Amino acid sequence: MIKKLLPVFVLGGMIALAALFMLNRPETTRLAGPPPAGIAVETLTVTPTDYQIILQSYGTVRPRTENTLFAQVAGQITAVSPNFRAGGFFEKDEVLLRVDPRDYEASASSARANLVATVQALQEEEAQAEQVLQDWQRLGDGEPASPLALRKPQLEAARAAVDSARAALKRAELDLERTQVRAPYAGRVLQATVDAGQIINTSTELAQIYAVDVVEIRLPVNNRDLAYIRLPESYRHDANTATDLPEVTFTSRLVGEQRWTGRIVRTEGAIDTGTQQLYIVARIDDPYGRKAHGRQPLKINEYVTAAIKGDIVPGALVIPNSAIYQGSYVYVAEDGVLRRRDIRIAWQNDNEAIIDKGLTAGDALVQTPLGQVITGTPAILAGKTNAVASGPDPERMKTP
Repeated sequence: MIKKLLPVFVLGGMIALAALFMLNRPETTRLAGPPPAGIAVETLTVTPTDYQIILQSYGTVRPRTENTLFAQVAGQITAVSPNFRAGGFFEKDEVLLRVDPRDYEASASSARANLVATVQALQEEEAQAEQVLQDWQRLGDGEPASPLALRKPQLEAARAAVDSARAALKRAELDLERTQVRAPYAGRVLQATVDAGQIINTSTELAQIYAVDVVEIRLPVNNRDLAYIRLPESYRHDANTATDLPEVTFTSRLVGEQRWTGRIVRTEGAIDTGTQQLYIVARIDDPYGRKAHGRQPLKINEYVTAAIKGDIVPGALVIPNSAIYQGSYVYVAEDGVLRRRDIRIAWQNDNEAIIDKGLTAGDALVQTPLGQVITGTPAILAGKTNAVASGPDPERMKTP
């Protein structure tokens, strides 16, 4: 009987011993973890400043006045000006081409002789009309004479013949004058399509030319930038007398780096259907004159970048783009910890942004690049600077 109950006693003893251990477990003291480490950051103080808006754009150089030069008389080209070549400069009224004038000289001589003959015929008719009038007054018994009897129709016909002869002479002299193809303005040849010895007809295309007094550049403007620039606008009943035209600095990198200064002169009247942007037109005066010496002359169709001087924003809060995350928030150091601030960007270029919501003057903006940081993380200020932007700066007019 005892042997049969022995396993039960052993099992019960083991259960009792296990229960005793469970009820009398040693207590352990949990140590607190180390305090979270601080992040060393550099900050700058957000300071209001009067900020000069500089808008970036681009375009190609185009002439304001461009024409196709046509022949107005037919004949053989007998002489060509040395300037009548692609790239050649010419002055107003300079003779660019000469057409064989002999046929036109003969026509002018013939018209001149015809005019002399018709004038003589008119004088004879006037003398006859005067004689008829005198005879009628002496022999007409006071009866009124008919116009035909007084030779008035013949006199009018003679006068009309003189007028016609004068017009023919004027036309012949004009054709003779047109054998010398003269420049309509001071300009430059884009492309010459004829040369000496070639026989041309009326309306033959001679060359593509353009005026060199000014060139223009058509520039697209982002819709978000329109609120920060005063554009020259025209209205139906008002003359465009704007004098304070926005200044533009153009940069060409065709040969080295060349800079040109111009002005916005007009705003186009339609939004481009492809880009849904407004285009404005800038002008560079006298691009090939004395003030262009020492620089590579601008070429038609040359690509240039543009820095357009816009408005000055008073009291703007300007921060570098590098401090903005995902275009919507920044970090500031406040009371020794990092705090995330949601912001709203009013205007932005490649380097800086104007903030109109989320920051206030005096905030310590974190400019050290951070990853995903939890608000409340301790901050160790490694460096601190003051104003973000220093206001209008001529260097900012340069394109990047």
